[in-house]
Amino acid sequence: MMRQYLNIKAQHPQILLFYRMGDFYELFYDDAKRAAELLDISLTARGKSGGEPIPMAGVPYHAVESYLARLVKMGESVAICEQVGDPATSKGPVERQVQRIVTPGTVTDEALLDERQDNVLAAVYSVKDKFGLAWLDITSGRFLVSEFGGSDMLSAELQRLHPAELLYPEGFEWLSKIDHIKGLRRRPEWEFDQQTAEQQLNSQFGTRELSGFGLNNVSLAISAAGCILQYVKDTQRTALPHIRALTLEQQSNRVQLDAATRKNLELTRNLSGGTEHTLFAVLDKTATAMGSRLLQRFLHAPITDRNELKARQQAIGDFIQGDYPSLTHQLKQIGDIERIMARLALRSARPRDFARLKNALTALPALQQDLKPYEARLIKALSNEIGEFPELADLLDRAIIDNPPVVIRDGGVIAPGYNAELDELRDLSDGATELLRQIETREREETGISTLKVGYNKVHGFFIEVSRANSHLVPASYIRRQTLKNNERYITPELKEHEDKVLTSQSRALALEKRLYEELFELINPQLDALITSAAALAKLDVMVTLAERAETLEYHCPTLSDIPGVTYSQGRHPVVEYVMDSPFIPNPLDMDKDSRIKIITGPNMGGKSTFMRQTALIVLLAYIGSYVPAQQASIGPIDKIFTRIGASDDLASGRSTFMVEMTETANILHNATPYSLVLMDEIGRGTSTYDGLSLAWACAEYLATQLQAFTLFATHYFELTELTHTLKGVQNLHLDAIEHDDTIRFMHSVEVGAASKSYGLQVAQLAGVPKAVISAAKARLKSLESQHSVSGDIAGYHSEPASQPAQPSLLPAEPSALEQAFEDIDPDELTPKQALALIYELKQLKS
Repeated sequence: MMRQYLNIKAQHPQILLFYRMGDFYELFYDDAKRAAELLDISLTARGKSGGEPIPMAGVPYHAVESYLARLVKMGESVAICEQVGDPATSKGPVERQVQRIVTPGTVTDEALLDERQDNVLAAVYSVKDKFGLAWLDITSGRFLVSEFGGSDMLSAELQRLHPAELLYPEGFEWLSKIDHIKGLRRRPEWEFDQQTAEQQLNSQFGTRELSGFGLNNVSLAISAAGCILQYVKDTQRTALPHIRALTLEQQSNRVQLDAATRKNLELTRNLSGGTEHTLFAVLDKTATAMGSRLLQRFLHAPITDRNELKARQQAIGDFIQGDYPSLTHQLKQIGDIERIMARLALRSARPRDFARLKNALTALPALQQDLKPYEARLIKALSNEIGEFPELADLLDRAIIDNPPVVIRDGGVIAPGYNAELDELRDLSDGATELLRQIETREREETGISTLKVGYNKVHGFFIEVSRANSHLVPASYIRRQTLKNNERYITPELKEHEDKVLTSQSRALALEKRLYEELFELINPQLDALITSAAALAKLDVMVTLAERAETLEYHCPTLSDIPGVTYSQGRHPVVEYVMDSPFIPNPLDMDKDSRIKIITGPNMGGKSTFMRQTALIVLLAYIGSYVPAQQASIGPIDKIFTRIGASDDLASGRSTFMVEMTETANILHNATPYSLVLMDEIGRGTSTYDGLSLAWACAEYLATQLQAFTLFATHYFELTELTHTLKGVQNLHLDAIEHDDTIRFMHSVEVGAASKSYGLQVAQLAGVPKAVISAAKARLKSLESQHSVSGDIAGYHSEPASQPAQPSLLPAEPSALEQAFEDIDPDELTPKQALALIYELKQLKS
């Protein structure tokens, strides 16, 4: 047996091998040690090899899905080895074969998937700094490729796709860009061979060449796609009919977002890695899991096609005017048929998948009826793509019971009346059960043994059971079959005859039922393409209905998609901050056009600068997925890219400090932004010395204004930058208002034109609980600096370091002055009006 195991393991050296033995999947040697550690299961031993015990660990076969789910989440892959031989006829070990390979990027089992997350398998191939990227969602059949230059774009795409598994060639030069992905798989170079890839892809799609898919001059992408297809065939070991086409995704068709932007805007994941308090969390009220997944794809890939965007806006407007709650109800009945289609194509669908598909198809006529009143072009198109499948719905209604068991193994899935032969076999089995009750009653009467029972088990078949105390009453015609501690079991010729009939009918019924079940795959297969198209249309309908509900509930309004460059809105709000706040959100306006491209934003920390900047980016992004936006009115011009440089973080694992990360992100913006880009830059230069940071911030703002001319929100605490409005065209000062009173500060969160009067840093520090002694020392230092340096708006007047260093004031509180001591001794409640007036004259003399 171990020889058989080692032969199979040699074919899968890099992954865990689950080797079926009876009611367990066993692992041996290093696999056992690794699984015991990963799954926290017992490590035992079986036999010896070379005089040493063979490590062994195992999991029960009936609970294997839960263990597989845990391993897949860790990025592990597992080969499932099943018994395929007949134990009764096998000489030596029963023949075993690997029936499936479960990997993070190719799983389709419902129990192993997050229903509201795409499960993406990706592959990357590169020559120098040019990359070909391919990705497949096997649970939907979506297969896409793209080709681009620059490792920063690779990072952005991988962050967008969030692949569960990534294939890369031996000798890949950019491992530092992908080493954060759990499911990394190094593949041999030959799997990325372009000629082999083209043959594989043409064979899959039934084509002679790939030019029909628009795949011209993207050889690197084709190589990556070929590797994916080879990998999926190796792991699934079955046909892949639902993978019908390969789509080239053009960067020019999307509003591009770099990795830092996706992270800082918290589209689907917050800065802590969770999903709470994200834009997706606010918007996701979808009725189906497939709609939820599509909404995430919308958010990560805003489009530039104005016709499609306006069609989405019109559909949302129509739904708001109509009865969209009824559509939501119908969509909930339909559920996640997209992934059911994939399992049907892979012939891995379970009985409950058929039942869910039956329910979904049954709900389609009512959904189509609800869609009839809507006139929007997109809604009509989706209705046509959704279609109706009355014949298939009737087939499944006749074939599958309403609440089938989880698996087909024990039967009970095919509905009565679907197949006459199956009904006959079942009747024979059921009739035999009734006959057994009759035999039991008759034998009790004839023998006088009131406790006599007729029973059955899988080992010994049917039997008559009599207690030892009544064994003397047993007739001579009874044949002893089994002796127990307190009972004897017998068989009679009559019972044996019926046993043979029943067991034969049951086994024949189960075999027939499994055959009929397999035939259903064949009957559905001709309509698979139409069903996949319908599922995609239903997901998009779900998203449109959801965006309509969100627009009405959250008071979003339809933006104008203008051909004139600029970003203008009134009463704009941050969709996430507004959603989670208990108090009312204070809306603000923005007006950026070709004559006012850069806004220098000043104001206190906690005043709302970052919120205002992010809300602008999110309003633009929502407009470019076709959604309504959180503003009273908005006009959004052409935008090709959105960049953000917000927040402070380091990358110590890569040896990068906070300032280095800040400068790297800044460099990416300055290299790639265009006059049609939206740029958000927050506190550039704060990670280095004052004058270095000020110089960098000044130079960046100047470059954005004069060279790139991008639409820019530039938040800073360097008040010197507010002087740029006097020297550069298209620069305007804005500030977030705050009110100071008695050393405290109140944030107004309102955006006003002009520069802030001060930074309020000491007041914010005091609010944060910094000790009073430190605040007092800081105030003294501030006065000292202000008296020694006359701050100029001309950056050329600054040096890298101050010419002289003033004496360091002590952090200990200074001795109180006579004036402070006089105030300390005053009790206002004890003063008469005349005493108070006299005291004012005394204090005035002390001050002078």
